[in-house]
Formats: sequence, C-alpha cells, structure tokens
Amino acid sequence: MTLFRPTSPRPVRPRFRRPAEGAPRIAAAVLAGLLLTSCGTPGAGPGAPPSALTGPPTSAPSSAGAPTQVGRVPTTPPPPPSSAVGSPSATATTSPACSAVVARLSLREQVGQLFMVGVPTSGLTSGTARTLSQTRAGSVILLGNTGAGSAAVARLVNDVRDAGRRPEGVRTLLAADQEGGLVQRLKGDGFADMPSARTQGTWSAQRLRSSAEDWGRELRRAGIDADLAPVADVVPRRLLAVNQPIGVLRRGFSSDPAVVASHSAAFVEGMDRAGVATAVKHFPGLGAVRGNTDLVTRVVDTSTGRHDADLAGFRSAVRAGVDMVMVSSAYYSRIDPGSRAAYSPVVITGMIRGDLDFTGVVVSDDLAAPGVRDLRPGSRAIRFLAAGGDLVIVGDPGRLAAMSDAVRDKAAADAAFRTRVAESARRVLAMKAGRGLADC
Repeated sequence: MTLFRPTSPRPVRPRFRRPAEGAPRIAAAVLAGLLLTSCGTPGAGPGAPPSALTGPPTSAPSSAGAPTQVGRVPTTPPPPPSSAVGSPSATATTSPACSAVVARLSLREQVGQLFMVGVPTSGLTSGTARTLSQTRAGSVILLGNTGAGSAAVARLVNDVRDAGRRPEGVRTLLAADQEGGLVQRLKGDGFADMPSARTQGTWSAQRLRSSAEDWGRELRRAGIDADLAPVADVVPRRLLAVNQPIGVLRRGFSSDPAVVASHSAAFVEGMDRAGVATAVKHFPGLGAVRGNTDLVTRVVDTSTGRHDADLAGFRSAVRAGVDMVMVSSAYYSRIDPGSRAAYSPVVITGMIRGDLDFTGVVVSDDLAAPGVRDLRPGSRAIRFLAAGGDLVIVGDPGRLAAMSDAVRDKAAADAAFRTRVAESARRVLAMKAGRGLADC
C-alpha cells in the first residue's frame, strides 16, 4: 500500500473573525422544509428522517445489495509521486495554540469536535438539543429545504448555538448545502436564487467567483459558517442522464475536467472572500457511477484511477485553499477495491494527504445514511477516523450518541487511536480558528 509523503505545513490565511456567541437569541424555529442531505440532494419530503440522500428514492437502483458499476476509458496516469511510510499525524499542520487548546480538552470534548450532526431546518427539537449537549458535538449541518428566509435561519442558528455545551474558546460551526439549482437548501428573503452548477459552469470563472462571494455573504448574514460545496465530480456526457448522485441533479459544473477545475477554484475563492468555509466533494469522484451511495449498499466505480484526469477539480480546490475535502462512500476497484473510500487509508492518507498535499479537514459523507448501514454506527466512525479522516457527518442525530460513545471508548482503550483523535481535533480547531470560531 502506498502511503503519504510528508508535506510542508500549509499556512493558515488570515480570515474573517466571527463575533463571539453573545448576540441576542430569539427562540423561534425555521418553517418546516424537506429534510435533505449533507452531500446535497433533494429530500424525501416532510417527516422524512434527516439522512443524507444523494438522490430521490424513486431514482435509486432496485437492488440495494447489488454492485452498481460503470466503466469509462481510463486516462493514462502520470508517474506516481514519491511517497514515504508514516502515520497520518505527519501531515497535521496546526498552530501550537490550537494544540494547547486540544490538550486541555477532556476526551469527550475532543471527540465532540469530530462530529457534524444534522439538525432539520424545521426547527431544533428538545431531543436533538440534549444530544448536542451530551455529545459535545462541535459542528452542525442544517438539513432540509426552507423558504423561510435569512432572518428565520439566523434564529435557528442561534437556537443551535445556545443548545450545545462547548469548551471555552471554541464555538459551534454551522454548515449548509448551498450548491444551487435543486440543491439550494436555504431560500426566501435574503437568499438569491442560485442556478444549478451545470449553469454555473457555463459562466466565466470570474463571474462565478463574484457570485459565490455574494452568496457567501448571504450565508454569513444568516449565521452560516460553512458551505458544503463545490461539487468537483466529473460526469461524462454519456452518463449525465443516468448518473443519479450528480448528473441527474445537474450538480456538476461540466463534463470537461478543465472547466470543473477552474470553477471549483472560483467557487472556493468567492466563498472565502465572504468569510465562509467550503468543502469540495465527493473525493475521488462520483461521476463514473450510476447508483446513489446513500441508498445502495455497494456502489462501485470501476474506472477511476489514483492519478485520474478527472481529479483536476479537487486538486484545483486544494490549491485555492479549500477548508475541507469530503470523501465519498463508494468503492473504487482501481484504487482500493476492499474498502469504501471513506474507510480507505489509500484514499485518505495516500491520495488526499499525499497526492493532493492537503493538510486541512477531511470530512465524511453522511455515515448515518441507509446505504452505509452494513456496519454498526460506531464501527463506521471508527473506521473513517482510523483511515485518517477528521470530521464525521451524522445526518440522523439519533445515531450520534452510539457513534461518539464508540469513538470515545476506543480512544480510552487504545493509546494510538487516542492520538489519532487528538490529531483530528487539532485540525478541526485550526479550521475553526481560521474562521473566527476558536481562540487559537
């Protein structure tokens, strides 16, 4: 197995500092909406569980256990970069101040920083509020479409921030899926209508950068710290009508990797100018599959290689300073056929940390989704973190306690894994510090 090569620390750029959480709180919830996904897809309607569905259930393959495969002509890979054997900790690039903050946190608090839990835009329930407090969850994603507008979203954000129990000097990160088109979660007064990524891909990179900055300012005014976008997956033209997670939903910028690269960078840069963090997704790409990884247990990409030309958008986003890289839940037979990408050291440690030289936060897709329930909840979180991941998305808050308890128990019994937990907590806090959410 090829492991990562040590990299030089990526400097943390000065960014907007968000005011401390002391603003007046208004106890009102956002109007009910369709509960949707962490990786961004239309939801199943009111009352549906807040799991991350990459596509509507009606478009999913009929056999949840059967492989869903599609091939394309593979590109000729460039010579692989030199690599060295080591542990993921060699790529952790955080400030001494953040390391000191992590060192004073309890194990429960460290583990809490590794989870992003779903809260529906319809409002924060007392049960979810208790879960946030008990688990010390450090990040929240708003799930579901709402047309209630910016002021209502800001009230929900304040409710969420009030609900959690946070370590001193560390604040809750609020995220949303705001890609455009069918995947624009937050609408109404204060939010412009965003066209689909496919339409955005026809714009100049300069226009997209400017628009992304405007959209980012809207998110900031509503209290949102991070946008789980852009989508850097490249769907070949012949698959646009059958690729359920990206093509059918018009979530990709283009079938041309060069356009995806330029526009992924432009989106990241525009959001960054507005003070909003971004997460490029879904590495190493969902463009060459047909099935929905949130619904189908085994979706297999048979053609993407480790140095595929279609990874250009991810490389470009990393160079542009993206805060997070989201890993897909598919299998990649030409990379690591035995593991989901989210559980693969080859993908996370070898490719993201090594090949892309990425030292920021690696975030999972929703590990509470039906398509990944072939393992117990705790095992999913542990395998992702053991492979080098940092931040676990849990769309269903009812699964969070089992996951966080399992990670905490593993860390308490295994010194090496506890070191792995502390390393990821440092990465998360470094990202938060860059966005004004941690005092380090």
